[in-house]
Amino acid sequence: MRHVFITGASSGLGRALAGFYAARGATLGLVGRREGALRDLAAALPGAHAWYGVDVRDRPALHQAASDFLARCGGTVDCVIASAGISAGTLTEQAEDFDVFRAIVETNLLATVATFEPFIASMRTARQGRLVGISSVAGVRGLPGAGAYSASKAAVTAYCESLRNELFADGVRVVTIAPGYIRTPMTAHNPYRMPFLMDAEAFAARAAIAIDRGRSYTVIPWQMGMVARLMRALPDLVYDRLARNAPRKPRQTGAGRDVS
Repeated sequence: MRHVFITGASSGLGRALAGFYAARGATLGLVGRREGALRDLAAALPGAHAWYGVDVRDRPALHQAASDFLARCGGTVDCVIASAGISAGTLTEQAEDFDVFRAIVETNLLATVATFEPFIASMRTARQGRLVGISSVAGVRGLPGAGAYSASKAAVTAYCESLRNELFADGVRVVTIAPGYIRTPMTAHNPYRMPFLMDAEAFAARAAIAIDRGRSYTVIPWQMGMVARLMRALPDLVYDRLARNAPRKPRQTGAGRDVS
């Protein structure tokens, strides 16, 4: 990959993916809300990279960043990773959670669409490229207390599946990565045990393999892939009995915590 555009690059999964691709000689377009963190990251990585202090919910600003990076790369970008995301516990009966719910859906789902939009035409012309959506194991079944996050990630999976089949004949591959528990600033606040917890750098290396191979859907780590398959296969009656007493992510005001 010579040119890679990554949202959510200021921390977590996005930062780890940036480190992985920069170490392999790629030129990066780094997007995130925290300008200072992006500036420091771009300076610390090997090579020369562009960075853009943008909230991915600002579609015009995101498109402007994408256009600038495309111009810097001669109109061709090899890989776009929509890694920006937020998460928080939400309860429908709590009226104040609606704004949190909206922020999660806008960031996790709609910003993924807005991230991909500017790159599709050039990828179709080149008949190559990767569009990478970051879903989650939390999108496999609805988790109590995390309706916004589960719904947004399930929607990312379905959206990427639709897009994958729309673009297949044009040579563009759409890859969905579904992380399990990855050690990031967001998971540091989870008040429960996290099985198969993986370092972000190890996640990035495994995600890059799936991206390079153009895999349609990959759960990382693989152990959580087995858990995801089991969750999908469980009858509702069995799943519901298990889920009702599962630990829940804490609610909070505002727009949630950064996943990446």
